[in-house]
Amino acid sequence: MTDIEVRAPAQRPLVQRLVGVSTFWIALVLVALCVLFSALRPDAFPTLFTFQTLLIEASVLLVLAVGMTFVIITAGIDLSVGSVLVFSGVVAAQLMEALSGGDATAAGPGVVIAGLVAALVGGGGWGLLNGLLVAMARIPPLIVTLGSFGAALGAAQLITDGVDVRTVPRILRDGLGFGQTAQVPHMVALAAVVTLAGAWLLHTTRFGRRTFAVGSNAEAARRAGIPVRGHLVRVYTGVGLLSGLAGFMSLAYFGTTTISGHSTDNLNAIAAVVLGGTSLFGGVGSVFGTVIGVFIPAVLSKGFVIVGVQQFWQPVAISAVLVAAVWFDQMRRRSRDRG
Repeated sequence: MTDIEVRAPAQRPLVQRLVGVSTFWIALVLVALCVLFSALRPDAFPTLFTFQTLLIEASVLLVLAVGMTFVIITAGIDLSVGSVLVFSGVVAAQLMEALSGGDATAAGPGVVIAGLVAALVGGGGWGLLNGLLVAMARIPPLIVTLGSFGAALGAAQLITDGVDVRTVPRILRDGLGFGQTAQVPHMVALAAVVTLAGAWLLHTTRFGRRTFAVGSNAEAARRAGIPVRGHLVRVYTGVGLLSGLAGFMSLAYFGTTTISGHSTDNLNAIAAVVLGGTSLFGGVGSVFGTVIGVFIPAVLSKGFVIVGVQQFWQPVAISAVLVAAVWFDQMRRRSRDRG
């Protein structure tokens, strides 16, 4: 069948595609939060140190959320990203220990590169499995990724007997985890590169146009010549690769595998994507919106700590904003259908 290019929404300028109406309002919420916390604690919140730590702490989630954006635009979901992150970090840490004779603290660059490759292969493998089950076996993504959520975490615990690996190469921690160039943390720089690459892929390439087309109407995309199943496999493999990279970044920053520390990463990534204006119904979204969605909970968390508000209020605030974002998306869809 002829591969017909799907250009939706080709007539719209790039800036208009990147910044939708919902994204604009969510951006205003983010700006308002920054202004509010800066006014409440002008001596502590609007400082270079605060914003550096905020950016570093959000870097891992941002990498996860970029991949999740592609999945949700296809009208899918991936509940396994947090567990795949943990599994990838465990595989990388175990390999680096094995190559270093049991203690990887003084390991060299070659061992670190091997660990990175292991993390990417581990994450990509889980993503490929998810994609094959979703696209080829026609199992709903919610069920598939819920299964891999438990399986990947269980595999990580089996490999380590439930004990975190704590001997991480010093050059990895000093280089990626805490390294800076011109006061820009390397963790932030890497997350920025991933984000820009994701934005370019989604908004300017055939792969991105196909992603929107599959999410808008998979059957119409199939009839237009788009290999929907193959595309879904690639999308889920991509989010698996990014989960593996996020696991390696987490390992570099925390200096341990933190097996029990990522239980809510999947929900946080989904919340960030939806807060950024990506529709859970598929076909609508932007990487720029996801960036904003990631930083709303990050700013709330940091602001609550600085102002002295109990952090227990953070999930309440995030939940309220998330429900409002989904409600706004539904209202927009109903208005479009009526129009």
